[in-house]
Amino acid sequence: MLTCAQQLISLLEAYGIDTAFGIPGVHTIELYREFPGSSLTHVTPRHEQGAGFMADGYARASGRPAACFIITGPGMTNIATAMGQALADSVPMLVISSVNATPTLGRGQGRLHELPHQSQTLAGVSVFSHTLLDPAGLGEVMARAFAVFQGARPGPVHIEIPLDVMAAPVGDTAASRAAVPSLIYPPAPAPAALDTAARWLDAASRPLVLLGGGSVDAPQAARALVERLDAPTLTTINARGVLGHHHPLDLGDTASLDAVRRLAREADVVLALGTELGETDYDLVFDGGFAIAGKLIRVDIDPQQLSRNQPAALAMVADVGLTLDALAGRLTPARRRGAEIAQRVREALALEQDPDLAPYVSLYQTLDAVMPEAIIVGDSTGPVYAGNFLARRSAPRRWFNAATGYGTLGYGLPAALGASIARPDLPVVALVGDGGLQFVLGELATARDLGHPIALVVWNNDGYDEIRRYMTQDGVEHLGVDLKAPDFAALAAAFHCRYAAVATPETLAGALETLHQARSALLIEVDANRWLAAHGAAP
Repeated sequence: MLTCAQQLISLLEAYGIDTAFGIPGVHTIELYREFPGSSLTHVTPRHEQGAGFMADGYARASGRPAACFIITGPGMTNIATAMGQALADSVPMLVISSVNATPTLGRGQGRLHELPHQSQTLAGVSVFSHTLLDPAGLGEVMARAFAVFQGARPGPVHIEIPLDVMAAPVGDTAASRAAVPSLIYPPAPAPAALDTAARWLDAASRPLVLLGGGSVDAPQAARALVERLDAPTLTTINARGVLGHHHPLDLGDTASLDAVRRLAREADVVLALGTELGETDYDLVFDGGFAIAGKLIRVDIDPQQLSRNQPAALAMVADVGLTLDALAGRLTPARRRGAEIAQRVREALALEQDPDLAPYVSLYQTLDAVMPEAIIVGDSTGPVYAGNFLARRSAPRRWFNAATGYGTLGYGLPAALGASIARPDLPVVALVGDGGLQFVLGELATARDLGHPIALVVWNNDGYDEIRRYMTQDGVEHLGVDLKAPDFAALAAAFHCRYAAVATPETLAGALETLHQARSALLIEVDANRWLAAHGAAP
């Protein structure tokens, strides 16, 4: 008869989980008993927050969830930040944790790792948090988790298992039922809603399409629809690459800029697919200036999201991919000169001449030239803020970062490691600042252990420059933002990483070209002040 912990490993395999990130502890040893004989790969980060960020990067790069094995108490509070980032960006993640034995729960006896109301603490950063009190219920709660991953707006799911339940036997009947995963299909759009949407779009003279992260698994359908509609299209940060590298209708994530805001106000019908219409995609200047005056059609797998931020004239609760296919088939092919309109908007934007963005243009030109198919993972740092406007990728799931939304620091390196595990066939580049990297320096040891040739590009400006600039603008004396960066060359050597110091596009290209010459991480330190000075920008 299987124990609950043994059944958990079997279920993870049955649901297609192939990777688990975790740091073993005295409360999770039982979870590891069957691990060596399973098909799962275990990766040990140096901090539970790193485990969560690695699972996040794995899921964003592959579209598949990974598991995290986390100990009671401090392990769970450590991973909470990563879960919050994943929840904000609809990233699937299965977090399995221990919790103290059932008879002791809620009694405040000072047990090891005791966290009062652990499940409630994690409920705010998860789609749901469940305490498994009966081992026979494991199959049911796992099915519920994967129903979220496959048929609803995804995000982290937390399942905590008391120590006594972990080792308890699972009845044969329950085990046999749990061994067969459910086959979940997401909701399809209502035919009547599709007919109305098609009628409005066919009659539109100035349509606009907004593609969000919900569209990343349907790039061909997305391209087919926007081309059939011949409409300018905004693609959010999480939808980068859905339309390809330089699609003539793609205006990128520029909704915070005046020329695009005018386009949105003038549109008579706006089709928004899989986007929450939140401020970090549509209002980065935080003035409430993005407005839709025409009819808004919204499609989202989450019914609650359809009522937030912008009121819709027509709302569909449906999978975006299914909607794209069904709606395109109902539309009459149109010639609205959408590419010409998009080009005029691009000329008005003049992003490459914008003084705040221009110094980073050559950075992305270099990345495109040397590794055009790379997955680029970003932290909160100047080049990534600029890249959210400038960077283009040939396919979805190759540009993601923590520079907006939940906006945590320390994301870039561990998320890039997760992406490299999920997609070993693609080069991976992490763009991080010196301040953000210092949150997770220990994960350089994980990079050493993995031996993956990822490029860690460190933008070194000796501190938290974004906050420095805000302090300057608001007349606040600099405090706590001017940091002395560590010796990155010495750090690279200590963690058996390769190292290069660069200050120009040419030296950056030369360093990147050596990436696959060895199976180890390459830390590339960019002297930010010299780079900016060479591009005529003040550091």
